[in-house]
Parts: sequence; structure tokens; C-alpha cells
Amino acid sequence: MKKVLLIEDDIVVRENTAELLELANYKVITAENGKLGVAEAKKHLPDIIICDIMMPELNGYGVLQILSKEKSTKQIPFIFLSAKTEHKDVRKGMDLGADDYITKPFDESEIFSAIESRLAKVAIFNENINAFSTEEINLVENDIKTLDHLKNYFTDNVEEFSFSAGEIIYHEGDNSNYVYLIYKGVVKTFKIDEQGKELITSINKDDDFFGFTSFSHNIPYQESAAAIEETKAFRLTKNELQKILEKNHNVTLELIDYLSDNVTEIKEHLLEMAYSSVRKKTASTILLFSNKIKKTKDDNPKISRSDLASIAGIATETFIRTLSDFKKEGIIDIEGRNIKIINIDKLKKMN
Repeated sequence: MKKVLLIEDDIVVRENTAELLELANYKVITAENGKLGVAEAKKHLPDIIICDIMMPELNGYGVLQILSKEKSTKQIPFIFLSAKTEHKDVRKGMDLGADDYITKPFDESEIFSAIESRLAKVAIFNENINAFSTEEINLVENDIKTLDHLKNYFTDNVEEFSFSAGEIIYHEGDNSNYVYLIYKGVVKTFKIDEQGKELITSINKDDDFFGFTSFSHNIPYQESAAAIEETKAFRLTKNELQKILEKNHNVTLELIDYLSDNVTEIKEHLLEMAYSSVRKKTASTILLFSNKIKKTKDDNPKISRSDLASIAGIATETFIRTLSDFKKEGIIDIEGRNIKIINIDKLKKMN
């Protein structure tokens, strides 16, 4: 049943018109002035609005101007209903964006014709929009042949989110509904152990994906994610990504390779943590952060000591001593809670 909002200050006209519309199987919502009409339109989102012009509180022109600026109501067909028959009044209403103009007195065929015509126009428009949108989405999704195409799909079609340095993007245990692509910035994923110590599991930079969990099982995120610096990232629902991958097997294979490379990198780092010397572990971790954070070849990024310690797998006291040694040797400089690389070549020789 289609909903009609009737805004009319004359009680006789309002009741008679409402009864006429109800007999024609429309659900009718009424308002006795423009101010109430605006409130009812926002509350009920009718399929069409019929509005008098000369009313107390707010006239019909004002109603149309307000509703045409609201995202939820601007597409609702709007018909003016008035005793004013002068051309300038008709023109003013149409110039404001009204869809039609009915003068009082009117017969029932006239008002039904206006309503049915406008509703049919909206239905056809919506069908065309939906058909075009579905076709366009399917065309775009089916045209994703590589991992780079997938990243372009993220940047072109997915909402962008901004995160400040230190801001949590998701917590371990949250529903894993989204996969992220970093446009700009650095993100760490991490776990908290039983002693409350943070253990970083990965560092992700520009153009990196993160947030992957099982596509076949509804499991929560197995780690937390936070921005290390000001970060912009695109977020796509896991269900949408799954549909894209189902249609584009080459992308699925490339994504498997991408995730496999990440796993290999993590394994190598774990082996290094287990068997390397303290100096080598520290140097390797600093280089890892440097490669992830620096934007250009000549960048000399500042790295948080706490983040370094959490990924290096070294006792805090030992780690601090090693950093102090590096500083004395002119390899790094310590600025508050951050370190700055001074001689990257020496670090590479230790690695």
C-alpha cells in the first residue's frame, strides 16, 4: 500500500481528500500545517507528498525547500495543491522543484491521475537505476583480473576511513566483518599476552592488505590492529570480497601468493627471534620497521621503541642496553620514546 502525506490546513479539504485517497487504497498521513508536515515526512518517508501552499507556521514553498535539502526526502514526488491559479504561483512552485500542481476545486480523477503518474515515473526510474547499478557492479567485479585490479576496486568503490596515530582499528575478538587496504600510513597488528605485554605480529604499510580471517567460518579477529601513524584505509566487507574472488579465480590465486609471502616473512622473523644474536635481532627489527614506514628512499623515519621491543622478542632490559650500544656506536639516535636511524649500512651488515 502506497503512503501519501497530505499537508493541508483547511480541515474540510484535508478530511475529504484523505477519505478519497483511502477509498482508493492509499495509506494517508495528514498534517495541518507545514511545520508538522515536514516532521511527518521525515518520520514516515511517504511515497508521495500533496501539499497546500498557503498555510500557517510554514507555507508549502518552505516545506518543499526544506525537504528537497534532506537526503532521505529529496527524491519524494511533491505535488502542490492550492486555490491559487495565477501563472506566477504555478511557475514559482515548479521552479522550486515541485513535480505537479493541482488547483482547487479538483475532481478525483485529476488527483488520482497526478498521483499515479508520479508514482509510475518513480518506479520506472528506480528500476532503471537498480538495473544499471547491478549491471555496473557485475561488470566491474568481473573485470578484476589481477591483485592490482582488486586494489583499484578498493580505491574506486569502497569507503575510506581515517585513523589517527595510536587509534585502534579493531580489537582481538571483534567480529571479522571487514578486510582493509592501506592507502596511506602504517598499521600494526598485535596480540596481548597473559602478562599484558604487547606482541606485534605484523607491520603493514601503503598498499598492504590486513584483516583477513576465514571466509568459510565465522571466526572473530585473532589479533588487534592499530595505526602507528596517521593512516587512511579502505574497508570492504568480507562477504563482498568473497563474491569478487568467486568470480575471478586469477585474483584468488594472486591473493593466496600474497598471503603466503606474508606467512613466509613471519616464519623467517620467528626463526630469527629464536636463533639470532641480540644485536642481530635488534638490527633486523629496526630495518623491518624502517622498510615498512619510510615513504621514499631518502626518508629517515622515527620508530617507537615500545613497538620495536614488542616485535623483537627480546627482554626489555636487554633491548634497551642494545639500543644504547647502537647509539654510542653512531648507528642510531634516541629522541624521547623514538629512535632515528643514523647509519643504516651498519645495521644491514649486522643483519
